[in-house]
Amino acid sequence: MKAENFISILRDNLQVNPTEDQQYFIRQFASFILEPTSESVFILRGYAGTGKTTMVKTIVTSLNTLKIKSVLLAPTGRAAKVLANYSGKSASTIHRRIYKLQDQNGSDFGFTKVKNKSTNTIFIVDESSMISGSSQSFDGLFGGSNLLSDLIEYVLEGEHCKLLFIGDVAQLPPVGEKVSPSLSQSSLLKLFGLDSKMVELKEVLRQEIDSGILSNATLQRERLVSGEFKPSLISNQTDVIVISGQELGDYLESSYGRSGIHDAIVLCRSNKRANQFNQEIRTRLLFREEEVESSDLLMVVKNNYFWLEPTSTAGFIANGDTMEVLKVIDRVEKHGFRFATCEVKMIDYPKEPAFECKLLLDTIMADGPSLTKLEHDKLYHGVLSEYAHIRDRKLRFQKIKEDPIYNALQVKFAYAVTCHKAQGGQWKEVFIDQGYITEEMLGIEYMRWIYTAITRASEKLYLLNFSPEYLANYESE
Repeated sequence: MKAENFISILRDNLQVNPTEDQQYFIRQFASFILEPTSESVFILRGYAGTGKTTMVKTIVTSLNTLKIKSVLLAPTGRAAKVLANYSGKSASTIHRRIYKLQDQNGSDFGFTKVKNKSTNTIFIVDESSMISGSSQSFDGLFGGSNLLSDLIEYVLEGEHCKLLFIGDVAQLPPVGEKVSPSLSQSSLLKLFGLDSKMVELKEVLRQEIDSGILSNATLQRERLVSGEFKPSLISNQTDVIVISGQELGDYLESSYGRSGIHDAIVLCRSNKRANQFNQEIRTRLLFREEEVESSDLLMVVKNNYFWLEPTSTAGFIANGDTMEVLKVIDRVEKHGFRFATCEVKMIDYPKEPAFECKLLLDTIMADGPSLTKLEHDKLYHGVLSEYAHIRDRKLRFQKIKEDPIYNALQVKFAYAVTCHKAQGGQWKEVFIDQGYITEEMLGIEYMRWIYTAITRASEKLYLLNFSPEYLANYESE
């Protein structure tokens, strides 16, 4: 098939009049797919409301028409779920696709990259702004390599396989990085020697203009691009509403009743602030008295490879995965830590059966993101003491590796979370807490934080505790 024919198919499947940006993307993408080219990577950058989502659905449908295979990937389980919902095609996490868990010499376990056996396949990676390009150990299990490098290597070793990165450069980049390397042509060239095509969608779709949420996202993005690092937020009291801390309880209660507890969330700047909100929500709105109870929503704060089989839908339990407690079976104190045995269900993997596991309760209200190294060492040596009678060092380590207490899930409550933890997800109703902010703290990072937080909301956005100087049209009563 010629590129011109594929262009017609893409336009037909789009089902709306394309913007100029979308038309340019359609032409470039058709050429990328069907014509001889030196590039094997395509970057589609697009801001909120510019039709990225529509284009992904169009691409998937059109590739099916051409009998070209496509694989949908995302950095997190929640992002993969969102991608699958709007594309109409199943999606997986990057880790689940490119790594497998295996024992190493019987005394340790780790992930190894699997071989890409696909042919003539387009790998479409959404929320690519989250993919780190720096070497990191992933708890020491990924051999110290980096996810972006492994993903590129995996895709390009397949026969006639290509890679499409999709993302929004106004969002927060990976932790510790200033840019999102997968969305940067210069980064891909510098880091991996890869030439790439790139198209950026900037024009907000006409049908999105009336959305207060997208209007605010666009305004913050424009200020970010122009170097104005101070939020200017507009409330319309319809889908963008300014509320005080005193009003939060009533509004949250209404949101839970309207959208459900899984589809309303509070976004904060710090774990400490999120802990405060979680405590208030559980005691005052949900009337929970125990440290953890059935129906509680939890977010995992450290990767865990013990409780799920590698062949399961999720593959492993990842940092950022959310779960619901179905039943609390028992509680125990050991080695100076508190644990609960619970039956839980993973929210972002509806096909994953409920399972029993141990939860480490000490991380729930800790100010840090997970156990500190000192605390981890304390737990390790506590568990180690139980196997001190085993003389064989290798066997002793094997016992620790298989110990349920040592492998307890590190979790926090998921009613309020940091924005980084929410990235890649979407909720019907989002409450953004301004938190403590000074003039000196305003900058690129804060504007990206605000933009990322705003774009997590699909129906209603609540601006909580915001200073009047950041509200363009707000008049207090």
